Amino acid sequence: MTETVKTHLDNGLTVLLREAHAAPVTSFWLWYRVGSGSEHVGITGISHWVEHMLFKGTPRWPRGSADRAISREGGMWNGQTWYDYTAYYATLPSARIELEVEIEADRMTGALFEPDEVESERTVIISERQGAENDPQYLLSEEVLAAAFRVHPYGHPTLGHMSDLWQITRDDLYRHYRTYYVPANAIVVAVGDFEAGAMLEVIRRHFAAIPAGEPVARPRPVEPPQRGERRVIREGEDTTAYLAVVFHTPPPTVEDFYPLVVLDSVLTGASGLTLFGEGGTNKSSRLYRALVDHELTTDIEGSLLPTVDPFVYTLSATVRAGHSPAEVEERLWAELQRIAAEPVAGDELTTAIKQARAQFAYSRESVTGQAFWLGWSEILADHAWPDRYLDRLSAVTPEQVQIAAQQILRRSNATVGWYVSE
Repeated sequence: MTETVKTHLDNGLTVLLREAHAAPVTSFWLWYRVGSGSEHVGITGISHWVEHMLFKGTPRWPRGSADRAISREGGMWNGQTWYDYTAYYATLPSARIELEVEIEADRMTGALFEPDEVESERTVIISERQGAENDPQYLLSEEVLAAAFRVHPYGHPTLGHMSDLWQITRDDLYRHYRTYYVPANAIVVAVGDFEAGAMLEVIRRHFAAIPAGEPVARPRPVEPPQRGERRVIREGEDTTAYLAVVFHTPPPTVEDFYPLVVLDSVLTGASGLTLFGEGGTNKSSRLYRALVDHELTTDIEGSLLPTVDPFVYTLSATVRAGHSPAEVEERLWAELQRIAAEPVAGDELTTAIKQARAQFAYSRESVTGQAFWLGWSEILADHAWPDRYLDRLSAVTPEQVQIAAQQILRRSNATVGWYVSE
């Protein structure tokens, strides 16, 4: 893979460039180091709401005009918010990528936050939250994470608590925008068919004159160790029952993370490793054979997501009619105890590593995927993290997987949630 060029503008903006000449397209991303992991009760959901407001126009690009301009060029344009970041991106024909550079530089400082637009978007944001509440698995996940995190903001939903969404003001939103949307808190990423020196000059032309902004305070509460199993029951109108179990995990910057990736692949099939990607088939995985093949559940999923601070590994299942969460949980714990007691056999380990490597490689095939991983990795650790990932994954041993199971998949480290019908 082509070497990544990293530099900084005088105003503190981090720039990452990678040439990829397989097709005449380029993906441009602008990342801000702020997400729901920076929020507290009273303003939960504010990062996601600010993301929405940046699509409401500036004096230079009135509402809808930037979207139309990107579409006319055959581009893809969007934004996303999660725990550790807010990001905006477009993938366009390389000859037209400066259009996106111009748009992002403009809305870094020029977003309007007009009061009527704020109130209109409040309705949209609340509707999105209400839509999520129609999903029993979302409701269960929210309850479980709230119980798992007593201190850290990862316990708050990225969509925000409904009470906060009713109370956040236009001034709150604009203050959040002006605090975090500054060059010193931002990362620009471009991957595609360009010459790095020329692309850097395009970025300088549009971003260099923007003031650096004030230093951003980053208080990150430390979640204390969990000292015993926690349990929640969420009642709801859905007649289907669900089970979710989460375990506290280390961050992706430590060696202990890689055996967990392989452990996840053995148990449920390789995860996509991103919030927005999909894992592969898991029909040969241990928990699929134990739960789905034995008709206790209709599915089983594992989720292991890299985050800046320690997060959780999640196992979730839909309970088949005629069975109970208690039955599923009993069988689940039996399988988790087995993998902690017996090392994973050589062939099973090899397959699990191959599946995890394949999922990761697939997520980086396109220029959009490569740009995503460059930016997210720079926030997590540094932009070279994905390049080290595959080698470290391949070096995982059966003993390391067993130790990871023993250390992480413990009842005293677990938060268990049931969704049951009212």
